[in-house]
Amino acid sequence: MKLNDIEHIYFDLDHTLWDFDKNSALAFEQMFSRRKISLKIEDFLEVYVPVNYKYWELYRDNQVSKEDLRIGRLKDSFDLLKMETSARTIEELSIEYIEFLPENNHLLDGSVEILNYLEANYQLHIITNGFEEVQHKKLHNSGISKFFATVTTSEEAGVKKPHSLIFETALNKASALPSKSLMIGDNLVADVKGAQDFGMSTIYFDYYRKKEKIDGRQIQTLNELRDYL
Repeated sequence: MKLNDIEHIYFDLDHTLWDFDKNSALAFEQMFSRRKISLKIEDFLEVYVPVNYKYWELYRDNQVSKEDLRIGRLKDSFDLLKMETSARTIEELSIEYIEFLPENNHLLDGSVEILNYLEANYQLHIITNGFEEVQHKKLHNSGISKFFATVTTSEEAGVKKPHSLIFETALNKASALPSKSLMIGDNLVADVKGAQDFGMSTIYFDYYRKKEKIDGRQIQTLNELRDYL
């Protein structure tokens, strides 16, 4: 069913438009090659991906700081792999990762096509919990910053999704009403529940194709947004 009253569309960035998994893997490959770290990227990612996810949940819930996240996800991963790594090396790797990550800019299939399709009839925006200094680079380097009227990060708002203040900040920047705004993202708590609690319409992007039973709109490919918009 078409959403007829929407004027503003808010996207999450990572795992929604920007291919975080592919770009992150490429960043680590470059870092390990540069430092001659003899570790298969597949073995590292098998451990790192769930560790990183855990830290982002803790960061979202204000249980760890940005610094704890940056260092902890690497330290814990190397510990699980039983690789002795000095605190200095982990600190250097955490800095290099933030530098290398936005230099790889693969987008998810259909991202540019759907943004071209939507921009004719809607104002497009970004709301992200990602780090301020990285997210703007991702948008610029991947060539999609031109599509978005506003970009709101959690560091700018002072709170993270699903807190209502980040949605309030984002909508105020665009003079948008919740009833005429739609949030699209891959996280059922941060993106979907957070936006719904603020009075926005939502579409859950089932990025990992888990086919979860949810009470609401969901898509598994970006092209499916045409069914609603």
